[in-house]
Amino acid sequence: MASRRTPRFARAPRSVPADADWVVLDVHGSYPTYESAGLQGLLRREESFESFTARLTKLADAPWLTGVLVRVGEVNLGPATAYAIGRALARLAERKRVVAYLPRVSMRTLLLTAPLADVVAPESAEVSVPGFAAEQVFAGAFLAARGIGFENLRIGEYKSALTQFSHSEMDAHEREQLTAYLEAIESAWLHDVSQARTVTDSDPLEAAYTNAQQLVEAGLLTRIASDADIVTTTDTPWPRALQLALPAAPRRPRRGKAQKIAVIPVIGPIVSGRSRSAPPLPLIPGPRSGSDTIVAALRQADRDEGTKAIVLYINSPGGSALASDLISQAVAACRTPVVAVMGEVAASGGYYVATHADRIVASPYTLTGSVGVVVGKPVLRDLNARHGLNPETVGRDLALFASPHRPFSPKQRKWADTMMREIYDRFVGRVAEGRSLARERVEEIARGRIWSGGDARRIGLVDELGDFDTAVAAARRLAGTGDDAIVRPVTNGLNLLPVPEFASAPAAVLRDQWPFGKETALTWFDRGVTIA
Repeated sequence: MASRRTPRFARAPRSVPADADWVVLDVHGSYPTYESAGLQGLLRREESFESFTARLTKLADAPWLTGVLVRVGEVNLGPATAYAIGRALARLAERKRVVAYLPRVSMRTLLLTAPLADVVAPESAEVSVPGFAAEQVFAGAFLAARGIGFENLRIGEYKSALTQFSHSEMDAHEREQLTAYLEAIESAWLHDVSQARTVTDSDPLEAAYTNAQQLVEAGLLTRIASDADIVTTTDTPWPRALQLALPAAPRRPRRGKAQKIAVIPVIGPIVSGRSRSAPPLPLIPGPRSGSDTIVAALRQADRDEGTKAIVLYINSPGGSALASDLISQAVAACRTPVVAVMGEVAASGGYYVATHADRIVASPYTLTGSVGVVVGKPVLRDLNARHGLNPETVGRDLALFASPHRPFSPKQRKWADTMMREIYDRFVGRVAEGRSLARERVEEIARGRIWSGGDARRIGLVDELGDFDTAVAAARRLAGTGDDAIVRPVTNGLNLLPVPEFASAPAAVLRDQWPFGKETALTWFDRGVTIA
């Protein structure tokens, strides 16, 4: 808690009553969309974006609160998350005075505070506003020197999921699409940071700023100040602190039965079977979204008479082609309106599952598209020979398709090419049908190519730019509900008990149970690319 005091600097904000009450809001961490489950959530103690925005709502509703100092610390955010936090702060600023304090000024912290009219930094602030760049390590030569090859079959010349293992350098198509993506998000960044303030520098990303005063002169910051020049911390008034700390009471509709907007998250790689939570070990892959779990959640929400719309939140680089198609079909079968909203990445299978949503929302910074298919495997033939290992085979050639001890035979390669073409044609068909685009147009913009959210909107893959609140508003419009419709996640995490699923036909119990990593064909965007 904090109270206002008169600043020492000449660039003082407009005066407010001396007894006005302020709150200091620390922003730090990565803000995953939903709370981490189980032991991982307890160990990481990380606030989710969901709970962060709930805190902002409580601040906006507090009648005694005049202003909020947003003190931005160490953040580990993708640009889409920074954009979403900025929009949430902008909604708070519509009702309260909000000042942002940046001891570290970066591309992401400036984007996070872009909608705010008053953004300050200390004179000694660390400044790094270099634009965006991408970096990817290619291990093809490294692996080959150790006797390990890598088969990389793909449909779509831009489909680069496995090139970091099969190639020793970036190919021209990968360079082209990453360059276009970076140019698109830099353009979006310049637009966003210019909305609330007047940027005087014609090309701020070429200026190589080194200190906060230069940013003030360029219009990227409003003034130089310390946090103590804005507010003075006080002893905590516990009644008000508890009021802010306690969970908000559930919103109730004005009359009749409760109307709900169901939220179903698709987070992490898409796999067959059930969703699995992230284990608390950093070297093991994070949460995985299983088609069985997502499909069951969609059907549950669709059967619920109180659910008037579904928001499908996607933050996934893709995964199993089979699982992605099963989820896409379940979305298409929903009688309830479905709005898909994309986080940092909704590419390959992450885009596949959204194709039949009634409306698709993306951030300008979302990485999406990548409509393509890839099949690959490591090949240990030379490594085996170097170490005197001699795998012998008996049986049919196709049965050893996934064996790492030999490259694909001509018969295996022909089989894989046919299978991939069928999957790719199905993927393109789903996009054409769901997005009401000519198949020829989809073929033109597919080819495994990634797009920024802004470019995806331009070419018809996305309907609207915005964030989660934008998607909820769209869902309410489609459903014809009021603003009092309750937004409620559908439980689709790790199933702790094997509760059976009831169905009207015995065939419903037949399902693919292949474990993660055993899928033959993937719709995948490689997360080995680091956006700096």
